[in-house]
Amino acid sequence: MAQLYFYYSAMNAGKSTSLLQSSYNYRERGMNTLVMTASIDDRYGIGKVASRIGIETEAHVFSDGDNLAYFIEKQLAEQKLHCILIDESQFLSKEQVKQLTHVVDNFDIPVLCYGLKTDFQGELFTGSQYLLAWADKLVELKTICHCGRKANMVLRLDGNGKPMRDGEQVAIGGNESYESVCRKHFREFLWD
Repeated sequence: MAQLYFYYSAMNAGKSTSLLQSSYNYRERGMNTLVMTASIDDRYGIGKVASRIGIETEAHVFSDGDNLAYFIEKQLAEQKLHCILIDESQFLSKEQVKQLTHVVDNFDIPVLCYGLKTDFQGELFTGSQYLLAWADKLVELKTICHCGRKANMVLRLDGNGKPMRDGEQVAIGGNESYESVCRKHFREFLWD
């Protein structure tokens, strides 16, 4: 039986690398995968999933309001799919996560979602909230804080490298804009 997976972490834990490896493993065995990513994240170009270690693949993009179950059903009409892999899944809407449960339950295709759990203020992203609630399997990918502890929070940095307390929930960026830290250091910068 297929399942819905949510692989989550702070930034720089290797989520995209893990996604790319999973897709490669399926394809190496002659199986078809469908890789998707959020249209909002165009750091590596539109329709690409790329890892900081230099590997990448083409991907279909999704935006707010896209019906993922319908899109996947159209793809199934063209070829058999063995796995759906979604990068930047924190940007999914509640309805899109519900649609992915439909894909798993009715098409019997595993769906592997990779994304951040919380934003720079320690709040859940919508996609993450519903993946945490509805996924069959939750897998935390780990990275470390500068102090050596497990990093489970993310700081957003201003142009001078100082942590920001306010701003829009979504601001696309990489190491120049974000730092993964443990809860202790997150608290020191934002809560205390």
